[in-house]
Amino acid sequence: MSFFSAILEKLGFGPPAQPGAPAPAPAPAPASTPSTQPVPIPAPAGAALSAVDVVAKLEGLAASNPQKLDWKGSIVDLLKVLGLESSLEARKGLATELGCPKEKMNDSAQMNLWLHKTVLQKLAENGGNIPKELLG
Repeated sequence: MSFFSAILEKLGFGPPAQPGAPAPAPAPAPASTPSTQPVPIPAPAGAALSAVDVVAKLEGLAASNPQKLDWKGSIVDLLKVLGLESSLEARKGLATELGCPKEKMNDSAQMNLWLHKTVLQKLAENGGNIPKELLG
């Protein structure tokens, strides 16, 4: 299991979206669907079937943690909130897995900033409900 898959699992995501994989076929709507009921719109290929409220889950985990952890600003704290390894070696492995540029890998502060932003973006891509202010 990849490190990012462990993050998804800890947050209650289903299997990660597979690029190029076909989206599940939506159930056909009955021909006599009343116009007052919404017609389901199929999700785009690779989209998660349901959104995960990442902020609520992380806030809940942070509240139950004895340490005061700033998961919104720190990749180390985000990993600690999830109960995952947060060592430099583990973060370098995650950064490599997610495609961190080599020039950032040589500076742990730059790598950490890139990694935090990228993890939140990847969570959003997999159906996580991440506020825009955390993605910028």
